[in-house]
Amino acid sequence: MKVCRVISTVVATAKHPAFHGHTLLMCQPLDARGESAGDAILAVDHAQAGIGDTVLVNQEGNGSRQILGTLDGKLPIRSVIVGIVDDVHVA
Repeated sequence: MKVCRVISTVVATAKHPAFHGHTLLMCQPLDARGESAGDAILAVDHAQAGIGDTVLVNQEGNGSRQILGTLDGKLPIRSVIVGIVDDVHVA
């Protein structure tokens, strides 16, 4: 799981059929201080997030299949937004 910030929406007229009906968002991974950490990732939105939201992104294939309800092992989706983060406390 990664904590990320949604930076943009993605519109694709040609895409794999598994992505039809799903909202695609670009997410920037964050470090413990809330600063950018690494390259942005494409994620399927399962939490109704919006641009600027801090989100929790699952990047594990089996977890993504379970969340999206596809257990046949043929889902080409790796990253799924599973929650919107309200607040982060770092000791």
